[in-house]
Amino acid sequence: MAMMNGGYGFQVMRSLRRDSSVTKERIAPGTVRRIAGYARPFKWQIAGFLALVVVDAVIVIANPLLMKAIIDDGIIPRRTDLVAALAAAIGLLAVLDAGLGLVQRWFSARIGEGLIYNLRTEVFDHVQRMPVAFFMRAQTGALVSRLNSDVIGAQRALTSTLSSVVSNVVSLVMVLGAMLVLSWQITLVALVLLPIFIFPAKWVGRRMSVLTREQMQLDAEMSSVMTERFNVAGAMVAKLYGRPEDEAVHFGGRAGRVRDVGVTVAMYGAVFRIALGLVAALATALVYGLGGTLAISGAFALGTLVALSSLLMRLYGPLTSLSNVHVDVMTALVSFDRVFEVLDLKPMVAERPGAEEVPGGPVTIEFDDVRFRYPAASEVSLASLESVARPDTGPSQEVLKGVVFTARPGELVALVGHSGAGKTTMTSLVSRLYDVNEGAVRLNGLDVRDATLASIRDTVGVVMQDAHLFHDTIGNNLRYARPEASDEEVWEALRAAQIADLVKALPEGLDTVVGDRGYRLSGGEKQRVALARLLLKAPRVVVLDEATAHLDSESEAAVQKALRTALRGRTSLVIAHRLSTIREADAILVIEDGRVVERGRHEDLLRLGGAYAELYRTQFSESPSPEGRVIGSRGA
Repeated sequence: MAMMNGGYGFQVMRSLRRDSSVTKERIAPGTVRRIAGYARPFKWQIAGFLALVVVDAVIVIANPLLMKAIIDDGIIPRRTDLVAALAAAIGLLAVLDAGLGLVQRWFSARIGEGLIYNLRTEVFDHVQRMPVAFFMRAQTGALVSRLNSDVIGAQRALTSTLSSVVSNVVSLVMVLGAMLVLSWQITLVALVLLPIFIFPAKWVGRRMSVLTREQMQLDAEMSSVMTERFNVAGAMVAKLYGRPEDEAVHFGGRAGRVRDVGVTVAMYGAVFRIALGLVAALATALVYGLGGTLAISGAFALGTLVALSSLLMRLYGPLTSLSNVHVDVMTALVSFDRVFEVLDLKPMVAERPGAEEVPGGPVTIEFDDVRFRYPAASEVSLASLESVARPDTGPSQEVLKGVVFTARPGELVALVGHSGAGKTTMTSLVSRLYDVNEGAVRLNGLDVRDATLASIRDTVGVVMQDAHLFHDTIGNNLRYARPEASDEEVWEALRAAQIADLVKALPEGLDTVVGDRGYRLSGGEKQRVALARLLLKAPRVVVLDEATAHLDSESEAAVQKALRTALRGRTSLVIAHRLSTIREADAILVIEDGRVVERGRHEDLLRLGGAYAELYRTQFSESPSPEGRVIGSRGA
């Protein structure tokens, strides 16, 4: 009975809890062949693992047969030497089985963890190479699920599912064969009881698969609530606008449903295990009743009866597991298929064969009749990675419409215009976050599509409006730009960014952890750390996307001072809503509806009295003679 309620009982329970609707999934052609490719590096380990599984299955029937021999050939004839020898053999088999179990677990761990490592690193590397548009659409949780749940589900195909199928098939064949040889009559009687267990078990399995799916969904929703409320931004909103009592009631309702479903699942599991044990007990009673009568009449020996009873304990588990094997196999295939779905999504921005490095020296940026539209969802994302249906499956509208300009070495070119005009899109094309649809963006005469991605990263440095810092130390956040940088180089960058004194005043200095997304620092401090990171990288091109848009006057003054260092001698593209900050730019481009409608210096554009003059008058209608700080001011 221990065998029924232990290993086989657990396998059957896990099998019946699988979502049976998975069998309706359509698996992409070639999936099995691709799985074989991932299994190939482990072929000898898999062979050894399966050999141990077969040996373990053989031991399953060896013990009952040895018990038969002890009774019929040893105890009844009173041969103590044979009894001792057979008892020793049973003990040795137990030791061998324990040793095989350890070795089998080692093989399983090596294969499973190795496969998880290979798949997880491949998916992570592939996702890292996807364009920004992919991350704008995909749910972070869905991506993480592919790296965790689906990869682990795929791993089980080569360990749990494969070993379970092989073990159950071998055990079932050998147990049935042994029972038929010992007594085909009692074997048939035992099989007659099987439907009494199988059909209720199937019903319990269907109910448990539904409840398990609901339990997983509820757990995910509860985790989502906790994630939203426990990150810094969510906690701040909850503190400012939330109602703690309502939040507690809302969360308590979700947690209560999880509790209730958990209790129901536990009770169904208890019913299943009790039913399994009950059927096994009834079958045992039937075997002993019928077999005992036959043994008394001399139809077969007492040892045969004991062996049949023991083998019966090993019959129902494999039969029930194999009755649901198609669900186990499909579950594993679907997990692999979901992983392959991500791997098969090709990055839109990829390095071409024979790509060249961006030519050295001061950089000229050239936009040559550039046209661009953002990719449709079907081009960059997967429906299964998005939380909502995608209505925008068709091509998007053109964002840039024949943009032409040149930024010469060392020049500061400012981009101005209303929100949505295409300014940020233009800067994204310089760092090749996207590729143009028509025309070309060139760095020192080389089309960025023909340049190596590494040389573009080394050439172009970007500081965004909302500087992102990782949940790590200040030192590690800076060294993300240049891992080999020395402490002195890091401090030099901090001094140039006007934040060295603040970092020195911190108890941990460079080892200070900035918190989730850098929330332990103020907005101005984060911007200056981001500028220090850019200065440590020392790019030849600097892109500033409204880097001072939401800073207070004091923070802006410090950032502006740091920017003068960052831009000195570098070709720069600057997006600024505060027009007072770019009055000394070498060229100002006014962007409207994806086109450059005006270009020139500040005074020339004001005299022109066009779009720039209107923007300027609108912004300073309450202050006609603005005196602002100037990004890149030559006199600073």
